[in-house]
Amino acid sequence: MRYVELKDSLKKFTIFSLGDIKKIDSRFYRRRLNEWADKGYIRKIVKGHYIFSDLELNESVIFEIANRIYSPSYISLETALAYYNLIPESVYGITSISTRRTYRFKTVIAEFSYRTVRPALYFSYDIIKYNGKNFKIATPAKAVLDYLYSHPHINDTDDFLSLRVNKDNFLKMVQDDEIKMLVKKFGKKALTKRVKHFMEFIKNA
Repeated sequence: MRYVELKDSLKKFTIFSLGDIKKIDSRFYRRRLNEWADKGYIRKIVKGHYIFSDLELNESVIFEIANRIYSPSYISLETALAYYNLIPESVYGITSISTRRTYRFKTVIAEFSYRTVRPALYFSYDIIKYNGKNFKIATPAKAVLDYLYSHPHINDTDDFLSLRVNKDNFLKMVQDDEIKMLVKKFGKKALTKRVKHFMEFIKNA
């Protein structure tokens, strides 16, 4: 397979894998990918996953890549909170939730971090569509819970202040009833107590 044939066949892909290529050409040799990377035609993101070098990177594209390179996963934690303007946007790296083990990738386009949850807690995310494609991201309420669940040391007023939460945006997007319903599914008394304290802090901030 020539490079121009590959690019035409995968033109709708944001990121592609060797498996995607094999579906098109079962006899494809992996070493061709190394050759094309050396020539600057493609860029390796993580083992087995590549993008075309001329791919225009933006937030949505990077979020979709985050979903794809470590699946199943959805954007959450600091990245989702910043996406919803619940905290300042100066967030380092792309943070996600996955049912797989906690992991981190340092790549040529971004650093991707994944925090693990048990399968029963993999819920409450939206599928955001863009340009005929999509990415998965936690709802505002679930992003808050994922964050507090993954950071058990965040438990008092000083800790909450350090998050610099935008109160007005928070109260528009996150409802008491929704938070109470979702936190029950975690089945953690300590988390429920911290979430209650956090909600009281927000309302009185």
